[in-house]
Amino acid sequence: MPIRTTLDEILAKKNMTARSLAEAIGVSETHLSLFRSGKVRGIRFSTLAKMCKVLNCQPGDLVAYVEGDDVEDLSGEL
Repeated sequence: MPIRTTLDEILAKKNMTARSLAEAIGVSETHLSLFRSGKVRGIRFSTLAKMCKVLNCQPGDLVAYVEGDDVEDLSGEL
């Protein structure tokens, strides 16, 4: 998948743990771990907004496009 999450890098820059972020935004550590590993197919905008507020960042800071990675058939998804 050409989209990868950069949450670990943001957390390191902010000197914050995933556990403390999960508590601050009201999600389970498991849910946040799935996002961090890129194993989720989507994320609620409300969750993304909470992450951005706590981390003082923009949504684009949390994901990156990696050109050259295989793109699976995403037709019909939006």
